[in-house]
Amino acid sequence: MFMALRLAFDLDGVLADMESELVRQAEILFGETMTRRLEERATDAPPATDPTGEEQRQAAAETAADDVSPLIQLNMTPRQQRRLWKHVESIENFWGTLQELEPGVIQRLAQIAADRRWEIIFLTKRPQTVGMTAQVQSQRWLESKGFPLPSVFVVQGSRGRIAAALGLDIVVDDRPENCLDIVVDSKARAILVWREDQKNLPVAARRLGIGVVKSVGECLDILTEVDRPDGEQPGIMDRVMRLLGLKEPASA
Repeated sequence: MFMALRLAFDLDGVLADMESELVRQAEILFGETMTRRLEERATDAPPATDPTGEEQRQAAAETAADDVSPLIQLNMTPRQQRRLWKHVESIENFWGTLQELEPGVIQRLAQIAADRRWEIIFLTKRPQTVGMTAQVQSQRWLESKGFPLPSVFVVQGSRGRIAAALGLDIVVDDRPENCLDIVVDSKARAILVWREDQKNLPVAARRLGIGVVKSVGECLDILTEVDRPDGEQPGIMDRVMRLLGLKEPASA
């Protein structure tokens, strides 16, 4: 019997450009001069070390408690980040203001999902803001970008356990620690959208069976290639791993 792929996509950093809007709001809050200094400090900061073993699990556990992804472009202090998020939470329906990272990719995802009968859920840790709930804001944003009737789940814990509970096949995320969480706590495959220089990619990613792509568009190319209507369904996950350049599947 044909089994539809069950997929989850993270929102911010995968589909939605949260970073650019946070930088813009930081400029409003702190002023352009201070924002430029923060960007320069972030550029001069030494690269983070690549954690392994227990350090990776601990990092994933700590990150799971965060509301959303940390700022990438700005090296802000915890106090500055708290001020920024308090400011963001005061903006009515903030999550509906974001731009699409890859214009047209959400509509493409919707079309492929309809054609291939994929089951899609969108995951996010977005905090609440003034206006509609983060879930409703996210649903309306996805609809405005061409995905009708989107299912959005606001995450409150381990993404790996969510993937296990929902019986997901693949989870697409932009954070290595979230992908690690998925690999450790579920049988789902994790695909990391890594838009940065590949030299900065955590070395543990591929060792742990985490697939890496440069864009959501590339991810969709791979998924449609392995899930062809005329193809055989058995072994589809092995084909996904081969196209991602992974010799061995992830071990839960």
